[in-house]
Amino acid sequence: MDAPTLDLALEPRLDGETLQQWVFRRLRRSVMAGRFPPGKAVTIRGLADALGVSSMPVREALRRLVAERALVLLDNRRVRVPEMTARRFEELMTTRTLLECEAAARSLGVADGAFIERLDELNRASDAAVAASDTEAMIETNLAFHAALYGGRADNVLLPLIESVWLQIGPFMRMALADLETHYPVDRHAEALAALRSGDEAALRRAIEADIRDGIGHLLAQLG
Repeated sequence: MDAPTLDLALEPRLDGETLQQWVFRRLRRSVMAGRFPPGKAVTIRGLADALGVSSMPVREALRRLVAERALVLLDNRRVRVPEMTARRFEELMTTRTLLECEAAARSLGVADGAFIERLDELNRASDAAVAASDTEAMIETNLAFHAALYGGRADNVLLPLIESVWLQIGPFMRMALADLETHYPVDRHAEALAALRSGDEAALRRAIEADIRDGIGHLLAQLG
């Protein structure tokens, strides 16, 4: 694959953010949002050209992403998404379920009106993306909904762990969205919002578990 044509996530550089920090954040988000196609190798030089930077910050960002098991380093200064097996995918899905159900339950303590309204806004955006068959927006709004749900507490330690799992699953999300209506017939985000409003922890856990199962569980058969 020609690396300069890789469709990287749009992440504006923040005030006070170093070039190295921005490159890492943008590449990390690109992996998480499925913009590194499985099986396609890209070069360090190609990524640097796509970002408009030198190879040095790209090389450092990729080193960190390899350490997070999001990418693997190949010969000739290339990287790609690690190969996925059904067994590894099942373990990642199980880990997602354990971490995200717990993080969702802990969000009940901060689920005031503003918190729930923000999630409701994100869910409406997600619904609009689905209605428009906008894959990019579907992925981004889904990530935003879950990040907002789990990251409400200032002392949160679960979200970084969850994002580590998202990094490893992200490249396969486009496969999961290929036949969304068949595998995701119920709006699990709406169920989670209803559980938040009623303060029902058990229902909230069920909604998040079902959201993960319905959203990506069918990929196990394809990977097997």
